[in-house]
Amino acid sequence: MSYRIVGIDVHKKMLAVVVSDVEVDGEYQFERIRYGSSPEHLRLLAEWLIAQQVEEVVMESTAQYWKPVWGALERYWKPICRERESAGPMSGTLHLAQAQSNRGRRGRKKDFPDAERLVKRLVANELTLSFVPDTEQRLWRTVTRRKYQLTRNHVRLQNQLEGLLEECHIKLSSLVSDLLGASARRMLQALAEGETNPAAVAALADKNLRATQAQLCDALGACTELKPIYRRLLKMFLEELQLIDQQISQLDQEMASLLSQHQDSVKRLAEVPGLGVDSAQQIIAEVGAKAATFPSAKQLSSWVGACPGDEESAEVSKSHRSPKGNRHMRRILNQAANAAAKSKGTIFEIVYRRLISRLGHNQTIGAIAHRLCRLIWIILHRGVRYEERGPSVSAKSRRHRTNRMIRELRSLGYQVEPVVTTTV
Repeated sequence: MSYRIVGIDVHKKMLAVVVSDVEVDGEYQFERIRYGSSPEHLRLLAEWLIAQQVEEVVMESTAQYWKPVWGALERYWKPICRERESAGPMSGTLHLAQAQSNRGRRGRKKDFPDAERLVKRLVANELTLSFVPDTEQRLWRTVTRRKYQLTRNHVRLQNQLEGLLEECHIKLSSLVSDLLGASARRMLQALAEGETNPAAVAALADKNLRATQAQLCDALGACTELKPIYRRLLKMFLEELQLIDQQISQLDQEMASLLSQHQDSVKRLAEVPGLGVDSAQQIIAEVGAKAATFPSAKQLSSWVGACPGDEESAEVSKSHRSPKGNRHMRRILNQAANAAAKSKGTIFEIVYRRLISRLGHNQTIGAIAHRLCRLIWIILHRGVRYEERGPSVSAKSRRHRTNRMIRELRSLGYQVEPVVTTTV
């Protein structure tokens, strides 16, 4: 029976497409054709695949240029292919191969041979295939990753702002814990608007600030001779930071709206020590609302790269370095593991204290991240809630964390009602 597979070597402006019948005995016989990458050409490609009765398509993950090709085939070719009478279990399947697994010999790289190699290695099961979620989850990823980029830009601008203040001999960051807090922002705004009296600027600080008025006046003393160009630069920094804050807040609302149907999953993940509402949303965007793609917690840990590697030769283990995995999930898990290790009265605090002397900080955080990854799969896949197994946490700290999480969820538009527990 004929079974045709297409390989596509993706470029920015063109596609090198080959098709072959993999059920025919002997060497592969490829048919070659070129297509453009415009929307019209992608629709023509989908029609050609339907006419050729292609069952599977494999393409290389070339930068971001594979995304419109994937989207067009997912829309125009995949549904029709699966509705055919002769459709098999793999009909209409799209594969995205990591470029490293399709590398050829040095100096022997050409477009059509690369596409042919994709087909041959797919049939031989020699390609490393990427997990591509559905359209809705890809939109979640776009929003959360954009928010992360904005957060990094915010931190970068804050560091540059502190550098500008040091250059101006204004030592405000030495006295306030948060350079962009309410008190510091009022003082910086006054400096940007031309205030030259240190006492007047220091008077804008909150009364609860630990620094005294005398200390603030001393730190702000250079504002009497501050050059106008420094004030204009300071104003630019504050305006840009304010814009980023507004965009982050808008993305928070967008993400809450997109995950409104999965708010129960967000709540259950946010209860885990080290995680919160924001990190729960990022995790769901990366692995899905139920982690249905991963049959077991071990497979999720392997995909994330939160488990030890295994490089063995001649029955000798060479390295246990973790695989690269999904860098976004690894970042979230490492941050959550550091926070969970500091959470008083939790099982993660016990694990950290037990392993730190033998493994050191970095490997201990990796072990906690592995535990968190497996716990995330259980919570999402089985729909259960987190149950603390560590020492008893004080009622006051538990109530404080619950109230904070409820406020954060409600600010994003989720419907949350506190659960009243009674003791007998």
